[in-house]
Amino acid sequence: MTTPTPPAPEPADPDDAGLMRLGGGVRVRESDIRFKFVRSGGPGGQNVNKVSTAAELRVSLADLVGLDEAATARLKAAAGRRLNSAGELVLRAETSRSQHENREICLAKLRQMVSGAARRPKVRRPTKPTRGSKERRLEQKSQRGEIKKRRNSPEW
Repeated sequence: MTTPTPPAPEPADPDDAGLMRLGGGVRVRESDIRFKFVRSGGPGGQNVNKVSTAAELRVSLADLVGLDEAATARLKAAAGRRLNSAGELVLRAETSRSQHENREICLAKLRQMVSGAARRPKVRRPTKPTRGSKERRLEQKSQRGEIKKRRNSPEW
């Protein structure tokens, strides 16, 4: 007797078919993310010279769905030189000896950058010190000044 195979899980939203969630309400089509595997640098013996394990992720900022203009500007600022002239975000990982792990590290970096850019920074509103805190500060200053005056040798 064979057990029936369970049906494949359906996406929660029909519009999300083929889309990868990056965080902060931002999504991207999986086909828009391009990976290239190249040789890693640094020490490592013959394995480094033979195997292309370093992962390089490329995604165009225009392909990110759900980023408003302010978030896109924050992402551009955070990307810095990882943003090329074609408007692509280029992320690289070569810490692992596995292509799969380096690919996952690149995706984690992308998720972190996008979710950080999607979050609005908290607006700092300047506050004034209270009258009591001003008075306490001035009192402490005068007490400290008195202590320092008493250190001087008395003039005879």
